[in-house]
Amino acid sequence: MDLDTLANAEAGRTVASILLEIGAVNFRPQQPYTLTAGWASPVYIDCRKIISYPRARRRIIDLATRKIERAIGFESLDAVAGGETAGIPYAAWLADSLGLPMQYVRKKPKGFGRMGQIEGDLSEGQRVLLVEDLASDGGSKLAFVDALRRAGAQVSDTFVVFFYGAFPGATDALAAEGITLHWLATWHDVLAVAERTAAFPEDSIEGVRAFLADPVGWSAAHGGKGA
Repeated sequence: MDLDTLANAEAGRTVASILLEIGAVNFRPQQPYTLTAGWASPVYIDCRKIISYPRARRRIIDLATRKIERAIGFESLDAVAGGETAGIPYAAWLADSLGLPMQYVRKKPKGFGRMGQIEGDLSEGQRVLLVEDLASDGGSKLAFVDALRRAGAQVSDTFVVFFYGAFPGATDALAAEGITLHWLATWHDVLAVAERTAAFPEDSIEGVRAFLADPVGWSAAHGGKGA
């Protein structure tokens, strides 16, 4: 296992442990959640809870900073942009950690012109990292990237704390638009830690195993989007 793979695996376990410890992980196979993208899921992560835990968020931002420096580079970015709303605090913390300016991107334009969706100063040609809290199938990232590009930014990377890592086509859809997705943890990390620590009853953990074995089939069978 090379050093990058080892560092990524360690980060995944650490973030999974933090999310479980602060109660941000919800297992509910009997009453599935319907995600914004339309998928039915027995699991839900509330990354917004991290804002209330200073030591946990400091550790996560430290891991995120190292991941971005390894995967993107030390001098390959000019600014960090957060997606409204959950991405805004993460973008602020990361911008501070990386020593970079920050913007945020609205879901819908507030005004007219190419900067109608962007708050903060954005210069033509700025290399911008888009930041959100999590990703399921990557759809919202494309909308934010489009807004940044229309405003003159160069966007080739997006970062999330948590990536479902289950639904098909998420990284492919982003890659087709020239975007690389970076993350710290997935459901596979959370499941591994939950199994090791017996964080949830075995029937709940088994429900998550079944979901991860066939997320599209599981979603379709539980009232969510199918293939």
